[in-house]
Amino acid sequence: MVVLVCLIFSVLSTIDEYAEFANSTLFWMEICLVFFFGAEYIVRLWSAGCRSKYMGCCGRIRFIRKPICIIDLIVVVASMVVLSVGSNGQVFATSAIRGIRFLQILRMLHVDRQGGTWRLLGSVVFIHRQELITTLYIGFLGLIFSSYFVYLAEKDVVGPQGRTDFASYADALWWGVITVTTIGYGDAVPQTWLGKIVASCFSVFAISFFALPAGILGSGFALKVQQKQRQKHFNRQIPAAAMLIQCLWRCHAADKSINSQATWNIYVKDTTPMGQPSVPLGKGKLVLKTQPALFNQA
Repeated sequence: MVVLVCLIFSVLSTIDEYAEFANSTLFWMEICLVFFFGAEYIVRLWSAGCRSKYMGCCGRIRFIRKPICIIDLIVVVASMVVLSVGSNGQVFATSAIRGIRFLQILRMLHVDRQGGTWRLLGSVVFIHRQELITTLYIGFLGLIFSSYFVYLAEKDVVGPQGRTDFASYADALWWGVITVTTIGYGDAVPQTWLGKIVASCFSVFAISFFALPAGILGSGFALKVQQKQRQKHFNRQIPAAAMLIQCLWRCHAADKSINSQATWNIYVKDTTPMGQPSVPLGKGKLVLKTQPALFNQA
């Protein structure tokens, strides 16, 4: 939440009406965040030695080379530079320092330090890579050919503003990209009927293929979330099932008629001397013996 508030104040600092208040507040918040993230980075670097692969100086260096640790170090250093150069509480007073603001925005990556979101996205893209490659390839071919046909039809046509919108093939490609992404700036428009027919066919054909990856990724995310939910439900059932199996096996091994050699076996020995009637169970002296478990056989 503090990182998000700092991001909001960074945006407000670029607006003239709120710049003075946002800069003064952001200055002190940046100081608190620098101390907090710096101390956290040092503590994590020190505690990383609890794992065997990060023990010693070489292990700490291996830990520092992790992507999230590199990002943390860049954010701390960038914040220190901004605070040291800023004057009179104006954190972003110098125009040269404004470019470092992007490095401070990297603090938003702390929201997902474990990288679960990126792993989920990577797994979905990897699973549906064949479908994505196929649709993008067909859409790219449609973009290339249709842009070229529009360029041939419109390269000599002068628009209402007295200039040629499709003076080069690069202009046609720009028009094609803006069209297939459904943005439609309107800076380049076909003027002839031939160009309009090609553009219409291109829009119907190519936009459908460029929109397919969104549907593929959406269905992939839904299936992946359902799979994770089923896995969590299955993991909750494992301890109960294991305990039930263990209890049933113990009851089975404790039965005298089984005479199991693979585990412990409890039996009761009657201590009544030979030739005398046996004492009913519960009134005589009973000796409880156990046979050691044969763990090696198990």
